[in-house]
Amino acid sequence: MDLVCEAFGVPRSCYYEYKSKQASIDAPRVQLRAKVNEIFKCSRSAAGSRTIVGLLNEQGITIGRFKVRSLMREAGLICKQPGPHKYKKATVERPDIPNELDRQFNVPRPNQVWCGDITYIWAGSRWCYLATVIDLYARRIVVCIR
Repeated sequence: MDLVCEAFGVPRSCYYEYKSKQASIDAPRVQLRAKVNEIFKCSRSAAGSRTIVGLLNEQGITIGRFKVRSLMREAGLICKQPGPHKYKKATVERPDIPNELDRQFNVPRPNQVWCGDITYIWAGSRWCYLATVIDLYARRIVVCIR
């Protein structure tokens, strides 16, 4: 061992210190890595180091972004952002459904003309639909279904 340390210009004590560190397991680091892995899995592989730091700080764990990044690298975690949502567009009008309203939006009495729409809203982990029906006289929502 003396010849190798001498060849590289490294003191023997540094080599033995390195060997002792390599043999021992850093329990707090392993716990942090497990916590980072858990948060990463809950985010469906979308959380990066900044997001994970924020979530860990909310849990009372003070940690820096670069340490989280190195823990992610050790665990082999690569953040993947989901692509943009693709909305389908109606390319042709429906000739079998007549246009009863014909853009006459001023209605003389309540409950005479109702119109509605359906949209999709991202609700944290999945898409939910929201359907509304509006009375054109009062311009208020009559029915709302989630």
